Amino acid sequence: MTARAADRARYDRATAHLDAPLAIVDLDAFDANAEDLVRRAGGKPIRVASKSVRCRALLERVLAKDGFAGIMSFTLAESLWLARSGFDDVLLAYPSADRAGFAELTGDPKLASAVTVMIDDPAQLRFIDDARDGGREVVRVCLELDTSLRMFGGRVRVGARRSPLHSPAQVADMARAAARRPGFEVVGIMAYEGHIAGVGDAVAGRPLRSRAIRLLQATARRELAERRAEVVRAVRAVVPGLEFVNGGGTGSVQHTAAEDCVTEIGAGSGLYVPRLFDNYTSFSGRPAALFAQPVVRRPGVGVVTVLGGGYPASGAAGHDRLPVPYLPEGLRYDPQEGPGEVQTPLLGSPADDLLIGDKVWFRHAKAGELCERFDALHLVEGDSVTATVPTYRGEGRTFL
Repeated sequence: MTARAADRARYDRATAHLDAPLAIVDLDAFDANAEDLVRRAGGKPIRVASKSVRCRALLERVLAKDGFAGIMSFTLAESLWLARSGFDDVLLAYPSADRAGFAELTGDPKLASAVTVMIDDPAQLRFIDDARDGGREVVRVCLELDTSLRMFGGRVRVGARRSPLHSPAQVADMARAAARRPGFEVVGIMAYEGHIAGVGDAVAGRPLRSRAIRLLQATARRELAERRAEVVRAVRAVVPGLEFVNGGGTGSVQHTAAEDCVTEIGAGSGLYVPRLFDNYTSFSGRPAALFAQPVVRRPGVGVVTVLGGGYPASGAAGHDRLPVPYLPEGLRYDPQEGPGEVQTPLLGSPADDLLIGDKVWFRHAKAGELCERFDALHLVEGDSVTATVPTYRGEGRTFL
């Protein structure tokens, strides 16, 4: 029996009393992935990206482990909810235009001390001030650096279009603007290198493309390491008491941790290890989060149909954004239909061994987005479900 077949047998036994659709997290795999992230971080704390987890119970579990400290959130409403739930170090990784949220933040000393918000434009400072509604608390702010690699005089750009702050001077000017404005305190810098951390460099069946990605990423790492150090020096000249410099992502943990100026690493997807993280040479993890769909039809030889399953991930539309049939091994989508909203036909010889009501296990393309489809995660240890915990959705929280 292969390791994957053994996992399927475990998951089927653990959930035999549960009807699909359902989602699980294999805690043995989750904990092993957490340990691997800590090992790669080389002693620097990991700030957990909540959008990649979207389950308070699992955020609490990982933050109880040595090597993890703080949350990186994705909306202001989520940040305030987490802070009210007892999480006392929440870094909002994206700028916000939530007026009601800023009024709440600036009117509550507990929230203001727990939540740090992201800025990259002086207009954001004015927006926050206009939203205060009488709130006088000092707002902790973090400056976001644009990590993209620019080549050929800026005519070619590699990396996400995030912050407009690219040069050390630009970031220092932003720090100066925030530091001079009453009611704000600059406490950190964030630089997420998604073109390195979030792009696999071992694309199956594409050796030349994979080599090109590795060469480009090596160039981007060198350029960013030098520029990030310069940015930190420039900002510390303005804000000597800077508390943290955050960088990285699941795919680049060990590389970013090697930079002296970086004080903490941001990561989260590496806990669940969705399918987009199968194509990396820098690390390998164990799939920990899966969902099961029930067989509801057997249209013919080599074909079964499962209920639902059309859960595409965000990003540029493409085959790599689709969930993948994982267990039993050997199933594939019908190219004329793909995964459907209500039903999904699956092809392959394993289909002939599946009966009505049997579970087919899938892996999502991304990590936390799976939790937007399910209100609970069944936590599996060995061949038993030892707990069932709500996702954000299960707690009535859908932030985006």
